[in-house]
Order: sequence, then C-alpha cells, then structure tokens
Amino acid sequence: MALDISIALSLFLVGFLYSSVGHGGASGYIAVLSLFAIPVATYKPLILILNIIVAGMAFYQFWRSGYFRWKLCRTFLITSIPCAFIGSKFPIHGNIYNILLGLALVLPMIKLLGVNPEVKGEKKEIAIMPALIIGAVIGALSGMLNIGGGIFLSPVLILLSWANAKEAAAASALFIVLNSFGGLLGSSAEINITSSSALWFLMAAAGGFMGSYWGSWRFPQITVRYLLTAVLAIASCKLIFFM
Repeated sequence: MALDISIALSLFLVGFLYSSVGHGGASGYIAVLSLFAIPVATYKPLILILNIIVAGMAFYQFWRSGYFRWKLCRTFLITSIPCAFIGSKFPIHGNIYNILLGLALVLPMIKLLGVNPEVKGEKKEIAIMPALIIGAVIGALSGMLNIGGGIFLSPVLILLSWANAKEAAAASALFIVLNSFGGLLGSSAEINITSSSALWFLMAAAGGFMGSYWGSWRFPQITVRYLLTAVLAIASCKLIFFM
C-alpha cells in the first residue's frame, strides 16, 4: 500500500509539472514506473491514454486563456500523425539510442536557460518545409518512444522564435493529443487496468488538471519556460538512466 501511495504521489507531481507546460507527461510517467521497478511494458497503452487525457486538459486550459494558435501546429501535424502511427510499429529498446536522444535534449535545455527573459525577440513565420520535416521526425520518435512528442516540439517553437512559452504549450498540447491517438491506434499491446494502476493514473490526471490551470492562468511566461526546462531535464534523465 505504501508503495502504491508513493507511486501515486510521484505521478501526481509529474502530471502537475508536465501539464503546466502543455505536455501529457508520458516520459515522466515512464520514468516514475521505472524508478519503482514497475514493468512499464504492461502499462504502455494506459500511459498513452493518460497522455491524451492530461494533454487534452492542458489544451483546453491554454485555449481558454487565449494562447492557442492553430497555425503553430497544423503544419507539423500533417506529417507527425501518420509517422507516429508508423513509429509505434517499431518500438525502440536500444539503450545506446536512448542515451544519445537524452543527451540531445541537453542542448535545448541550455539554450532555454540562456534566453534573456527581458529581451523579446520578434516572432517569425513558420517555414513550411522545415516544419513538415520536423513534424515527421518528431512523430516517428513519438511512436517509437510511446510519447506524444511535445517534449521535442515545445523547445523547437520557442528556440526558432515561432512562439512564446505559453503559445508553444498550447500548440504542443494539441500536438500530443493527436500524436498519442496515432501511436495508440498503431500499438498492438493490450490494455491492462488493475486497482493499483487505477489509483496511480487517477492521481496523475488530478495533477494534470491542477497543473494545466496554473500553467495557463497563473504562471508568468518566464516561469513556464523554466518549468519546460525542468521537464526537459526529467525527460533527458529518463532516457539516459531509466530505459
């Protein structure tokens, strides 16, 4: 029982943190289950379902607060959804690949921390061809890693000056929902719900509800950017140490 409570509280925190930046939290849920030696493969479909629920709540809150811009995600979605479906057919298990991917997240973390919050750069229009290519790559990675892909899209939107932190959160939330659907449709794993997992994921959803509210309505832009950096750090550690 104590173990179930510890896992549930950890997932609540992950849900709060990730949803505050428009993410579903799949990489965080996988990290927590790995830390507690829970066989993640058993819960992969449930993680994607929870990803859809939490990211869906985040999208609703950021949309209500006026930060959603359809143009920020539509081009990416054209290629990401089918690639997420295809990628789910080829799940990644290689530790070397995951280590390299985790290390790759360090660069946007450093860049996000180095962005001066007082300097507001002019936003740029999204370039269609690069966005299509980026969408395809992120979609494929999302399917293979059993995540929604927002962990990659958010820093891309911010670092390329295509969106501010909250606009990136809103776009990433919808991106995650649709890519998670694509990955779920392509997955052949069975859905297995136990009394323990029901408690865990209910707490994660509760954290997602609260986090999405605070991220969209309460936290300032700079706070959301720093939270995004923290989320990237968690995902990086998960890929390097817990796969």
